[in-house]
Amino acid sequence: MKLSAPIRTSLLTLTTAALVTSGLLVMPAATAAPTPEQPAAAAAPDIPVADVQAHLGELQSIAEANGGNRAHGRPGYKASIDYLKGKLDAAGFTTSVKEFTSGGATGYNLVADWPGGDENQVLMAGAHLDSVASGPGINDNGSGSAAVLETALAVSREQLAPAKHLRFAWWGAEERGLAGSRTYVNSLSQTDRSKISGYLNFDMIGSPNPGYFVYDDDPAIEKVFKDYFAGLGVPTEIETEGDGRSDHASFLDAGIPVGGLFTGAGNTMSGEQAQKWGGTAGEPFDRCYHSACDTTENIDETALDRNSDAIAHAIWELSS
Repeated sequence: MKLSAPIRTSLLTLTTAALVTSGLLVMPAATAAPTPEQPAAAAAPDIPVADVQAHLGELQSIAEANGGNRAHGRPGYKASIDYLKGKLDAAGFTTSVKEFTSGGATGYNLVADWPGGDENQVLMAGAHLDSVASGPGINDNGSGSAAVLETALAVSREQLAPAKHLRFAWWGAEERGLAGSRTYVNSLSQTDRSKISGYLNFDMIGSPNPGYFVYDDDPAIEKVFKDYFAGLGVPTEIETEGDGRSDHASFLDAGIPVGGLFTGAGNTMSGEQAQKWGGTAGEPFDRCYHSACDTTENIDETALDRNSDAIAHAIWELSS
């Protein structure tokens, strides 16, 4: 006898139910519908080293037009502040120039905030902009200043919308005992200090006989930089030569997590380091440290490129 479709369906349902009740048939457990994965954070863009070098050329020109340096209290320093501020204002940052006094001379800090992000979680990146009086200060510290500037401009070009609020800063009178950054940190209330989730410092990142040094003051920030260089196949070492000698110390002393990069100053590269990094053993990392020859000729392009990209990577990752 041929059963109609409705009768066949009913008999199948009754038979299945009877088998389940008797324990002769085990039905598979229901599974939840798959949920879509969270989108991965966007990767940082490449920072064009030619653009960073163009800023260094401008800083050298400023020094040449103002007595050969960009030191605290000298006209070359204020002209450097004006150059950076103009770039940042045009890119949509909210900028402020804070005056302070050190050694009887007026100094300036430049602070630039990118709109948006949680202002209870502020990620800062900074570099000192002043040179010593004996030269234009292109590696020390035009290199860090220019790379931080170009990273900030990349934030604008990409219209980055980070979870954390981004703040960039350029400090005056670092060469006079970190006067600019100490003034800034001391001006913050305890509440405002507690809102800074991390401060990243970049001082001398294009040394001509470069090492690749990473600050070890905060494990999470340190890991971001070490992992980045490991991905390039570039070994790193813990930074010890400049401990406490740059602006991160002002933040660290206030209990703020810090990190950063460094390619070496006047200390001598060892044979082991030369083998690891392809440098010259027995020579300083920067033979022109605090000298008149610290010009645009005193920069290793590869180190400047790698470190500039590492800055952007850290900003993108730590602010997401």
